[in-house]
Amino acid sequence: MTTPTFLPAAPLPATMQVVEMFSPDPDPHTATRLVTRPVPHPGSGQLLIEVTASAICRTDLQLVTGDLPAHLLPVTPGHQVVGRVAGLGAGVTDWQVGDRVGLVWLASACGQCRFCRTERENLCLHAEFTGWDVDGGYADYVLADAKFAHALDVLGDEVSDVAAAPLLCGGVIGYRALRVAEVHESSAGMKVGMYGFGASATLALQVARHWGAEVYVVTRSAVEVERALELGAAWAGTYDQTPPARFDAAVTFAPAAAVVTAALAACDRGAAIAINAIHLDDLGPIRYNDLWWERSIRSVANVTRADAREFLALVADAGIHTQSEELPLAAAAEGLVRLRAGDVRGAFVLRPDPV
Repeated sequence: MTTPTFLPAAPLPATMQVVEMFSPDPDPHTATRLVTRPVPHPGSGQLLIEVTASAICRTDLQLVTGDLPAHLLPVTPGHQVVGRVAGLGAGVTDWQVGDRVGLVWLASACGQCRFCRTERENLCLHAEFTGWDVDGGYADYVLADAKFAHALDVLGDEVSDVAAAPLLCGGVIGYRALRVAEVHESSAGMKVGMYGFGASATLALQVARHWGAEVYVVTRSAVEVERALELGAAWAGTYDQTPPARFDAAVTFAPAAAVVTAALAACDRGAAIAINAIHLDDLGPIRYNDLWWERSIRSVANVTRADAREFLALVADAGIHTQSEELPLAAAAEGLVRLRAGDVRGAFVLRPDPV
């Protein structure tokens, strides 16, 4: 067995604190517990990462409460992870101890299936996902496949670890959702509708505006309306209001089927609607007249490593910034409860308790 390399000036502790989801439950306080585990050693091809920030995602809430079926129990949630490389497994040559690193939802892909061979590793038949199939970042330390970790040097020192964490799911998946809705660098003047305005939408809005699109936000609360306008939305309103324009494309962020049909009805001919949700209640009847004229509905499934690289390279030029509230690791369940209630501005970011 190859002995991993560790920071010589900072010997690793023997144990670490971990938030463990041991049984899904509607109450995150019942589903999770803070436990002590041994600090793991990286295996072949792995990194050991000392976590400095881990943002809470709505997908974490859906896993903890059972909306998504558990793949591994117990499991440590968290797939928006920032930290420093603390150890290298055998065969890892592209990383050094101390490197700043980030993890996203995609933890690994086989590289051999028909999807991986056609640059669609997000659809890999054997993919594993951080915080679902393997332990995630609600912990002091986490293991990761070195090939699926992301260097964060591109963000520069001005983007703190806390600010970087929400970029790694909300930002990356929002970027992919825009691409799926056919919004891109040549979309200047395009009218883009966004339904729901959580952490991912706030970042996607900034990307779309950087590309010159006009963004129209439809969301549930007056507070979110105000936040959208502050970030440069051309218009923002609540679900009971009618947008003042027909959309050339739309992205739905709220995990409710009703917003998909609402977006479809608000879109112009030829528009694509991207559903940015891993879990959604069943779509009800869709009027064919709303779908006709070559409108389309597409789901957004996971992300690729290329999505992450492209989005992170865009952050500085686009001036993208995140909003967050820091919570101690022990308050993960509280953060999940508040997220469900909409009691968050931007994203919650968990910080390991100081030793």
